[in-house]
Amino acid sequence: MDILKPKAVIGTNAWGSSAYEKLIRGNSVDNKTLIASMNTAKEKDLLIFDLAQDYGFGKAQKMIGEFGTQDIYISSKFTPFRKYHAGQVRKSLERDLLEFRRSYVDIYWLHLPMDIEQNLTEMIQLCHEGKIKHIGISNFSLEECKKAKSILDKAGIPLYGVQNHYSLINREWEEKGIVDWCRDNNISFWAWAVLEEGMLTDPRVKSSKSIMKLLFQRKREKLHSLYVLMHHIGKQYHITIPQVAMAFCSSKGIVPVCGCRKPYQVEQLYEATNIQLSEKEIDLLEQEANQCSVKILGSDMFRFMVR
Repeated sequence: MDILKPKAVIGTNAWGSSAYEKLIRGNSVDNKTLIASMNTAKEKDLLIFDLAQDYGFGKAQKMIGEFGTQDIYISSKFTPFRKYHAGQVRKSLERDLLEFRRSYVDIYWLHLPMDIEQNLTEMIQLCHEGKIKHIGISNFSLEECKKAKSILDKAGIPLYGVQNHYSLINREWEEKGIVDWCRDNNISFWAWAVLEEGMLTDPRVKSSKSIMKLLFQRKREKLHSLYVLMHHIGKQYHITIPQVAMAFCSSKGIVPVCGCRKPYQVEQLYEATNIQLSEKEIDLLEQEANQCSVKILGSDMFRFMVR
């Protein structure tokens, strides 16, 4: 797999304690199942696992370190929760490396656009030391992306990617020009919340109740016509409604980051990202999504934290 051109990424936000998984996803899986999912991902050449210190209430990174990271790519993040102080990125990365049980991360993201120059300067030094292979940014506006790229360009380090909220029903970053800017500058655009916490899954399929599903139930009711269209398009390719949501992203050159705790979920992600929807199908999906007018908190989700 070419790390510069991934088809999809395995998300780990729901990896954690049994109580955490039940709260977020409505059910939990054991470590044996997670390891089986990792092995399936390796078989399918989906080798990037996306993590952060706070995922799974702090357990996700420790778990993947215990499972073994020698045959995969690690994507992790520095999240600046407070005003910059010297050495904070290094300290955070060193903790990450201990949890991963390795000497470097393949991709390290500045998780929020706070103290951009100071934080990226530390990341650049860590990159020169070989502790970071690629640098990315997450939850950045277009102007903030341009600023970050300029800082990295001066250091002779390419900006690897931008990781922002994006889905069929939340295309705000695309409308604001970031996706095109990434494409024009050969920068990877990763989409998180591709399935919108279960909103873009088949409403006919019964699943365990979770806090996320309960929060979004009323919005799901407004998406009936979109589900009908997704089902119709999916039938043409023998894929499910959530797979259509994944294929929608990958067909536009966007890298979907999808949480996969079970082997069949990895299989579905692999199948979906090997399908190319037609321009007509993409247009129909976008038009129907617009008609549904379901508002999702997107680019502003973390802005309250940015100083």
